[in-house]
Amino acid sequence: MRRSNAFPPETGLDLSIVIVNWNTLNLLAQCLESLVTSPNLQISDSLDQPGSHHLSPVRIEVLVVDNASTDGSTAMVRARFPWVRLIENQENVGFARANNQAIRESQGHFVLLLNPDTEVKSGALKILVRFMDAHPQTGAVGPRLLNPDGTLQASCHPAPTLPGELWRLSHLDALWPYALYPMSEWALDTPRRVDVLQGACLLLRRSALDQVGLLDEDYFMYSEEVDLCHRLKQTSWSLYWVPEAQVVHYGGQSTQQVAAEMFLQLYQSKLLYFRKHYGWPAAQAYKLILAAAALARLSLSPLAWLERVPQREQHLILAGQYLRLLKALPKL
Repeated sequence: MRRSNAFPPETGLDLSIVIVNWNTLNLLAQCLESLVTSPNLQISDSLDQPGSHHLSPVRIEVLVVDNASTDGSTAMVRARFPWVRLIENQENVGFARANNQAIRESQGHFVLLLNPDTEVKSGALKILVRFMDAHPQTGAVGPRLLNPDGTLQASCHPAPTLPGELWRLSHLDALWPYALYPMSEWALDTPRRVDVLQGACLLLRRSALDQVGLLDEDYFMYSEEVDLCHRLKQTSWSLYWVPEAQVVHYGGQSTQQVAAEMFLQLYQSKLLYFRKHYGWPAAQAYKLILAAAALARLSLSPLAWLERVPQREQHLILAGQYLRLLKALPKL
């Protein structure tokens, strides 16, 4: 069900942080704690809460949307972080719709979409907000995402294309990363203009959202940020990767709980993206690419029995997922 994109009047808040949670209790607690302990943020003092004593020019509010978790996440938020504006859904409504719920209720000049499996490093959000302040034609920015071991994590990439998807699904990226940015070669003190920013930590200008609309709720999971970045660029907003800001991303903690379903959802969302922005012929061409990739994977699956047990199991599981994808393609 779609709703109006009308926003509430802006207040003195600089930033609204939106976190969508599904059964990631411990990581959500760690994420919220990283916001509380940051010396560069001042949580809205509408409630008497920890963190409001920080004298910082970046005033924030935090909204958590829980998609019917069963691990006690909501009770934890109420007990440990009473200053969070908690929205509790009775069912899992998906990532895009849940984010939109909070965005419509938020009041900050900027909106940050933040995954619960992240840890915000000191000063990161202040850096992103200040960059946006200094660059009024920028519609969205993202930080340097780090793996838990501190290594660089891919967090931006070129706009998706059919040749790029064919190259990636053929596993030719190992020879030449045709559809990826060479991020490991980029200077870490220089912002870069990019096509797509990952939604794990994505700072958006409210006026840009007002112009292009919120996340498309036809995407249940995956590609919703790709779609949004595409719409921003179509309306002449710039997108930047700002590496001075650092955020640790543990990655895929919710989706790992239903890995088989999410594998199918990933490609369903990509198919929706190509159909929406490039039409029916592009969507059919992408189906052919997916079918070819699935058949190639399945044809090689007997070779998995020559590998060690862990690798064998992994390859057989992946082959099963490609088989499900192949069977589902006519209905997608």
